[in-house]
Amino acid sequence: MTQSNQPSSPGEGVANQPLAAWGAPPSERYEELAAPLRPLFARIRASAVERDLEHRLPHEEIAWLREAGFTRLRLPREHGGAGATLPELFGLLIELGAADTNVVNAVRAHRGFVEDVLTAREQEWRTHWLGVLADGALMGAGLSESGPAKGGTFGTELTHTSQGLRLNGKKFYTTGSLFADWVAVAAQHGEETVFLQVPRKTPGVDVLDDWDGFGQALTASGTAVFEDVAVRPEWVRPTAARFPYAVPFYQLVHLASLAGIGRALADDVARRVQQRDRVYSHGNAARVADDPQILQVVGRVHGAAYAAGATSLHAAKALQRSYDAHLDARADDAQRDKANAEAHVEVDQSVSVITRLVLDASTELFDALGASATLRTAGLDRYWRNARTISSHNPRVYRERQVGAYAVNGSVPPATYRVGKGPAA
Repeated sequence: MTQSNQPSSPGEGVANQPLAAWGAPPSERYEELAAPLRPLFARIRASAVERDLEHRLPHEEIAWLREAGFTRLRLPREHGGAGATLPELFGLLIELGAADTNVVNAVRAHRGFVEDVLTAREQEWRTHWLGVLADGALMGAGLSESGPAKGGTFGTELTHTSQGLRLNGKKFYTTGSLFADWVAVAAQHGEETVFLQVPRKTPGVDVLDDWDGFGQALTASGTAVFEDVAVRPEWVRPTAARFPYAVPFYQLVHLASLAGIGRALADDVARRVQQRDRVYSHGNAARVADDPQILQVVGRVHGAAYAAGATSLHAAKALQRSYDAHLDARADDAQRDKANAEAHVEVDQSVSVITRLVLDASTELFDALGASATLRTAGLDRYWRNARTISSHNPRVYRERQVGAYAVNGSVPPATYRVGKGPAA
């Protein structure tokens, strides 16, 4: 069984459907998970260019996914989920990324919160939030800040007052929060960092669509303001510990998005070459579809997309091993530490490779087409814009250094990342 867009027999539908061979799926049951979702992915992809041009946020598209159970995929079956493995989840994120990476990033914080719940040691907290997630709740992001707080700290504060707990502060990169029911927030509580979940529509919470990046423009990754928000004690997680593979997990969501972009642009350029009837006098054939140099370009971008997807799914297996070790009562600390370190390094090793492949492919696809492909209404520029924006979140130069440090000195990559003002500032 292979993941492909191939028609049922050679030549059938070739005029309208480019062929692709994306490799074996991540599990034997993967097609059972993917088949009901693919019509939704197709609907999302059909309006992606239009939404990008009109700056129309994907509220409706995310509602479709919620209704279809996409947000509950990792939950156990008894909680309304599919018990999907991490490789299965990332296979589906790649497919959704081929439809629209804005939607993938809009649910990225939710996916991370699900992992927090699944791996939590605090059973009462875990049971409560499993129930909330099973009811279909969607989580948004409220972790990163762009203000004056120093690295390793947050300007957002949770304080005790005579009226109870209160939350005050401002967040940026609040990806997906405009679509969510809850915002997952990191805050300072005295000298400690705490994590809490705040209802998006509770008084004092204001989420703005002021993200002004040239890519990923529909993720609602702008500002969230918390002004004297009354916080219930049960909204605060008892510990600041997060799931052990959090850093590589969040990065791999970005890599799945890039792999999805690769697939989408590869399909797009193949379809346009199939349909193109204008040729250059100094070309190599009477039909563009028969020009060997053009076919080489199409083949090169397909190869990039294939490698990006295969690498992403292979790294997802490392995350699954970390997850399994964390929950395995027979595993000792050394085994868990080894699985966690390898998950970090495998994803770090993937970052530069996938980034380079997809960024190059998002430019090279134009070598197979004419100047009309640069029209904004064609939407082909969004592949590079989105890929470049995704790739800028966590600089790949640091990932390469971390891999080198591990290979030479055995230095394990950091378990948490923070951004803030440096000491010199």
